[in-house]
Amino acid sequence: MKSRGRVARALVSIALVGVASAATAGVSMPEVKSTPSATGRDYLVFYADGARDTTARAVTAAGGVVRSRDDRLGYLVVRAAAPEPLGEISSVVGVTPDLPIGSVANAPLAGPPPRMSGGANAVAGEPLSDRQWDMRMIGATPTGSYATARASHQVLVGVIDTGIDGRHPDIAPNFNRQLSRNFVTDQPNDVNGKKFDGACEVAGCKDPADVDDDGHGTHVASTIGSPINGIGIAGVAPDVSLVNLRAGTDSGYFFLKPTMDALAYAADVGVDVVNMSFYVDPWTFNCTANPQDSRADQLAQRGILAGMRRAAAYAHQRGVTMITAIGNSGSDLGKPSKDAASPDYPLGAEKERTVDNTCLNVPTELPGVIAVSSVGPSGLKAAYSDYGIEQTDIAAPGGDVFDSGTSVIGERREILAAAPEAMLRAGHQIDAAGNPADASVVRDCQGGSCSYYQYLEGTSMAAPHVTGIAALIISRFGVPGKGGLAMDPNQVEKLLYASATPTSCPTPRAFKYGTATQTCDGTKERNGFFGHGIANAARAATVTP
Repeated sequence: MKSRGRVARALVSIALVGVASAATAGVSMPEVKSTPSATGRDYLVFYADGARDTTARAVTAAGGVVRSRDDRLGYLVVRAAAPEPLGEISSVVGVTPDLPIGSVANAPLAGPPPRMSGGANAVAGEPLSDRQWDMRMIGATPTGSYATARASHQVLVGVIDTGIDGRHPDIAPNFNRQLSRNFVTDQPNDVNGKKFDGACEVAGCKDPADVDDDGHGTHVASTIGSPINGIGIAGVAPDVSLVNLRAGTDSGYFFLKPTMDALAYAADVGVDVVNMSFYVDPWTFNCTANPQDSRADQLAQRGILAGMRRAAAYAHQRGVTMITAIGNSGSDLGKPSKDAASPDYPLGAEKERTVDNTCLNVPTELPGVIAVSSVGPSGLKAAYSDYGIEQTDIAAPGGDVFDSGTSVIGERREILAAAPEAMLRAGHQIDAAGNPADASVVRDCQGGSCSYYQYLEGTSMAAPHVTGIAALIISRFGVPGKGGLAMDPNQVEKLLYASATPTSCPTPRAFKYGTATQTCDGTKERNGFFGHGIANAARAATVTP
């Protein structure tokens, strides 16, 4: 697991800080007179409402080739020599390079699922539950939410991440193999030949939809919905269905098209809630007209904003509750002044530029998206967690190695959740005999087989606690709908906040984390560190509309 200081990237424990094609099926394209011999690269060209055909003709006149389109989100995939001529078309609102990572893939799964024991009737109290200070903090315990609300298998939780190890013993019982999809193609090297994802593990570089070579998505999924089965740990919603919506590369990048594809697919198949512990690469902050950016970069950022706004709106209108990690840079997102981390692709392309509050981090600052900040065992906001009175909606345990809380086993102040064995072996974090070779790794052996878990911290770890609680709420109040149950995301959000534990700003408000000072604005009912409060599964199990 790498940590590049990217928003919503999990921090290593020692660190501080087949649907896309269906969109065009049965819809006639406007006549275009382009030829397939056009050179250049592919761009996502977002057009104004009702301007698809006009835009397609103008693209052709400008020398571009329309290769495909997505009518749901209003864009064309265009092969062109450069973005600037496309950006001059009056009906175009953004032109973003289709970075060579993602396309929808109904990738085959790696064989049948393993036979598992346990399930809903297993005794609450998992072998490693004494290490889960995070679950005790939010009341996800045998005497708390587990007693009355464990979610329902009819609730579909989509994990938009680096993948899910669907064969992990503590995920497999709740893994929905039928609906899981991989929306990315691994890329060994970036466009300049620098190592990016590394060697492909499978032919065609498309991993099966039950594989996670990074580990980030598996950890997230485990926190949401590891079952109560006598193995390892339990998640917040131990009876939920987990759907892998992979939009992240092995190296942990999330580019626009696969992210939009994942959100649109979630909406189309009836997913109830999605977890998004990432930001959309390559820009930490997307500005529409930053004078320090080239015209091409301005168009690209406009495209990301247009595309993600449309994808989020499409999902929200179709009943998808969206939860995101707020980020790990320890900064007030409402008062940004400098961005030195963008663009982060190709590798080494970063430059320092001045930004302001008109420049947005996505998906955190999108309408309809619930942003989660992180707290440590003491309940204090983690030093690395981003914050902001406009941005923070709710808080949850994400870990903090520098927190003063002591009610944790072995003084570990991070979050323990499932880890793929193959990933740990590849990273030499377990030895040839299967013994942990890294202090962050824990092994649990039951019935002759072993499973692995890892301590990680970050807002990536906080968000899935809230996602799990959202699943509990949907299980309680959802009605029959597409995919199983359905519930208005606005009502889910309302009950999430109503069940949270209101938490005041620290005293003094200008709180010192070592030599850094972070200022908390707002009231106990809503502030920049904790939003509406710290998420509470036990209260969500009893809250009423």
